[in-house]
Amino acid sequence: MWVLRRVLVLLLLVRFAGGASPGPQTYKTKPQPSGVTHRPATASRVLKPAAGLSNVVIITLDTTRADRMGFLGSPKGLTPNLDALAKDGGVFTRAYSHVPLTPPSHATILTGTYPQYNHVDDFGSRLGKQVPYLPDLLHARGYRTAAFVSSVILDPIVGSAPGFERGFDLYDAGFHHRRPGEDRYNSIERRADEVVARAESWLQNRRPGPFFLWLHFYDAHDPYDPPEPFKTKYADAPYDGEIAYTDAALGKFFSYLISKGLYDRTMISVMADHGEALGDHGETAHGVFLYDETIHVPLVIKLPGERSAGKRIDRRVVLVDAAPTILQTVGLPIPKEMQGESALAVMGAVSGERAPTEDRPAFAETAYPRRAFGFSALRALRTGKYLFVQAPRNELYDQSVDPQEKQDLSAKATAVTQTLAHQTDEFRQKTASTKASSKETVDPEAQANLNALGYVASDDAKVGPGIQDTGADPKDKVETVNLLHDAILDIEDTRYEDAIPRLQKVLTTDPGIPIAYMQLGTAYSWLKQYDKAIPALRKATEMRPDTLMPNYLLGLALSETGDWPGSVPYFEAAAKKSPKWGALHFSLAAAYARLNRSADAEKELRTAVELNSKDFRANLVLGRMLSLGGKSAEGILRLKSALKLKPDSVTAHLFLADAYSSLGQAKNARQERAEAERLKSSVGSEESPN
Repeated sequence: MWVLRRVLVLLLLVRFAGGASPGPQTYKTKPQPSGVTHRPATASRVLKPAAGLSNVVIITLDTTRADRMGFLGSPKGLTPNLDALAKDGGVFTRAYSHVPLTPPSHATILTGTYPQYNHVDDFGSRLGKQVPYLPDLLHARGYRTAAFVSSVILDPIVGSAPGFERGFDLYDAGFHHRRPGEDRYNSIERRADEVVARAESWLQNRRPGPFFLWLHFYDAHDPYDPPEPFKTKYADAPYDGEIAYTDAALGKFFSYLISKGLYDRTMISVMADHGEALGDHGETAHGVFLYDETIHVPLVIKLPGERSAGKRIDRRVVLVDAAPTILQTVGLPIPKEMQGESALAVMGAVSGERAPTEDRPAFAETAYPRRAFGFSALRALRTGKYLFVQAPRNELYDQSVDPQEKQDLSAKATAVTQTLAHQTDEFRQKTASTKASSKETVDPEAQANLNALGYVASDDAKVGPGIQDTGADPKDKVETVNLLHDAILDIEDTRYEDAIPRLQKVLTTDPGIPIAYMQLGTAYSWLKQYDKAIPALRKATEMRPDTLMPNYLLGLALSETGDWPGSVPYFEAAAKKSPKWGALHFSLAAAYARLNRSADAEKELRTAVELNSKDFRANLVLGRMLSLGGKSAEGILRLKSALKLKPDSVTAHLFLADAYSSLGQAKNARQERAEAERLKSSVGSEESPN
């Protein structure tokens, strides 16, 4: 009899393990709240709200080019509401970001420090507590603080932006990886209208006192998919449609502030974290190059009252200036660690102080090409009339006559190039912090979420083992980056046949990129072409044996072909790398059961349930295993947990009936079997295991 019982559990485990798809969408996500509430300050150190403090609103527009703004001269008519705000505030015509990636740029905005100081220079880099942070500073002065972000990329729970919740009463995130059948707007993103609605609800119900509110809009990030009527109106230019849609949502928010009497007495700062290349200089999206299409950003600051109305500032400013400007506006001291400068004097808003006219240098850098692909990192310095780009082949542009950065002068103006190269190094050295960075391992769900957004996630602070460190100039490799970016989005949107030739082309020219092999194996796995998936995934694990996802995906592919002994070492390696991933322990339990390692299988199932008590599969299978193993009382508890998660599960009711029968509880057993029969007749077939 014990042999029969073991076989029954084995079949159940294999059934459920096999029901999980082999690609990125297989992850069972951790339970996520609708908002992450964080109150870092104790009552003893939070001051009572000071009378007369101005409200503060920061609006960050992700991936938004400056040349799409009407207030910066665009003739497209996309931004009437932002244009109206600009008339009430100061417009900075030459504002620049410091890094073309979302978490690092937002860290710069909110800390007033450069990436080389705060060490938030990649996905998953933790914002350290030693770095001054605007929300924390305002919260300590009695401000009610809330953040409403619209993408998983700024969710601190899943690893993309750890530490960003510091100082917020409410950090509204709670995203999860996109599950089969879900669209991205119910999983990894929120549209602008929902962000506005959530923010308005918070404003309506907040406690008395001044408030600090951060709204983040991700709509302009690819893939470009504006809702109607913008989808139809901008069918030939969907990126512009996203800009127009976001502006319309902002119009509703500004109208709300006006209707509640908040607009005039609130400081409103609107800026983009970075732009979008849209093919300029050969780049499809952003993250690689440091030209104006991704670094020149819109910036509008409306001061309380009409102190800034009609101002137009042509002096170069940088996003590191945002936090100091806000602190000076509300009358709070600027921490000495902040490296930015308040822009109030430039706006002519400081009584008795003349506005400075000289330009500030604008430093920018990106380590993404190096960490993700093994190419060279880039740095840039805008000073005077020049843009200097530090690369394996340096570049120099005279932006006074060449605003599109088409004519590289580095070969002709060697003295200027050498001088600016020295100034770039000197600037970075003077603004860098020697304190060690706190780079966190990007967890499996965070990796999947970043992939869903088209990024290559790295769990190393530098080029990791297996990535060929070519140091190649990104100018020579931008097609590789574009192909890989597009292939990842293809896989996320289930266009596996489109992704495969892109990935094959990448590997033809750049075989030293492990993630390309992993993504190729993932695409083949989704198509159930395991004979092609397994070699690609083996190559990925050979290049990066320390990396989680290739090991896990190879284990899944091998198990699908029946090679359970072969799958175990890869599942075990993955579990060692990520011991808190419940779905991985479930897969390992299935493999152990197939190899007659029942005790090990039970241990892994218990771990899966401990990590995620809401995992239906783990509760169900563990309950069955315990019941068949003579532990029916404990098994009943697990099966009841499964039924709480899925009350219409015919299988769970039948298993519970068997468990009751083994304990002699005939009445309970009959009730469960009757419920199973009722569900069968009403549903017509057995439910899916997932």
